[in-house]
Amino acid sequence: MRDGSDGAVRRYYAALLARWGAQHWWPAQSRFEVIVGAFLTQNTSWTNVEKAMRNLRRARKLSLDGVRSTPEPALAQLIRSSGYYQQKAHRLKRFVSWLDATHGSSLDRMFAQPTPILRAELLALHGVGPETADSILLYAGGHPVFVVDAYTRRVFERHRLVSRKAPYDELRALVEGSLVALGGELERGSEPMHPPSRMSRAPREELAQHFNEFHGLIVRTGKDFCGTKATCAGCPLEPFLPHR
Repeated sequence: MRDGSDGAVRRYYAALLARWGAQHWWPAQSRFEVIVGAFLTQNTSWTNVEKAMRNLRRARKLSLDGVRSTPEPALAQLIRSSGYYQQKAHRLKRFVSWLDATHGSSLDRMFAQPTPILRAELLALHGVGPETADSILLYAGGHPVFVVDAYTRRVFERHRLVSRKAPYDELRALVEGSLVALGGELERGSEPMHPPSRMSRAPREELAQHFNEFHGLIVRTGKDFCGTKATCAGCPLEPFLPHR
């Protein structure tokens, strides 16, 4: 990790927020919809996830009862556009079965657990890695954890904030430790990536909201500028590139 990386993260967050403002991520109408999206977005684009979500919504299956009552092959066909659809259908069914058995089918009871305990439980589930677990914790449960994805890694590596192939938890700890020290009101732009949704407007404690905003802004940066091939001109983070 580069010296001063924590201060750099705060500067990056301030610059992105001033440029674009709130991104209204995660676009969903319920906590369970966020959870379903967290599974479906594995190894695919959000565009493909949205198609699968529309199919579930039209079939009235985008609920705990809907997933529980739908045979796995039929569920797989509804989410076919998300790729690896048989695997993902199995994982969704397993999650609902686990929720039923462990938390009495209650998301309230599940999310009432302390963050470290619930995170460990989620990571123990088949098909749930750190990014999926943290997406569920932050965006569905309002727990103060930062979600590290491919965009985060790409931006941080190109800016030399972390070494190549740094462990997931190193990146997560860097952001979480950096944004704890935020103070005062930050300037906000007004170019959202998504329209507001019930879940993007859900009340959260301040730190969880900062993690939410920063992750959404990093996703925007990755989509607009920091793809597989970088297009740095005009990026809000261009002034912070290490060669400048």
